[in-house]
Amino acid sequence: MSTSKKDVRDWLFRGLMFEADAEQFRKAGIRVGADQREVEQSLFEEVLSPFSVDTRNEALSMSRLYALLYCFENSVRALILERLSERYGATWWGTKVPRKIRDFAEQRIKDALDNSWLEGQSRDPLGFIQFGHLADIICENWVDFSDLIPSQHWLKQRMDELEKARNFLAHNRLLLSSEFQRIEMYVNDWNRQVGL
Repeated sequence: MSTSKKDVRDWLFRGLMFEADAEQFRKAGIRVGADQREVEQSLFEEVLSPFSVDTRNEALSMSRLYALLYCFENSVRALILERLSERYGATWWGTKVPRKIRDFAEQRIKDALDNSWLEGQSRDPLGFIQFGHLADIICENWVDFSDLIPSQHWLKQRMDELEKARNFLAHNRLLLSSEFQRIEMYVNDWNRQVGL
């Protein structure tokens, strides 16, 4: 065995041994390594420190709702991608998505390329469509989703309500706790239906 292969093997072995020992320490309540949550919380507080306590508290309250809607919206995108690519292959975008939605995504992609300083992570055209387009794609391909979703009316009603809340949140408006509950209920309904 060459020296470099032996060095790599030894390094890997030491890493595995460290992980095994570290897990025992963690189980015993001993912290090992940096706690990423504490570091992020500290940085978050530092970034927000110039703003009033009331504004920070409101932002933190709304961040919970943002996280929920972010996860929901992206899980709907993932479901569409998974279902349609599984059933129609790599050409699903061109054959199963209405032309106006594809055109919308193409324009957004072009805008992202023209403003490359604000490009984001997504290169998938599904990441460039609007929230409301998601329900349109599902309804357009109803046969592919009808086993998961009770009816198009059920889908549209929840997606319309969630889109209103999403847009409200995107414009930095505060929602009442009762509105939080309704949003959580709709997301939980969706999760139960699609099996999350």
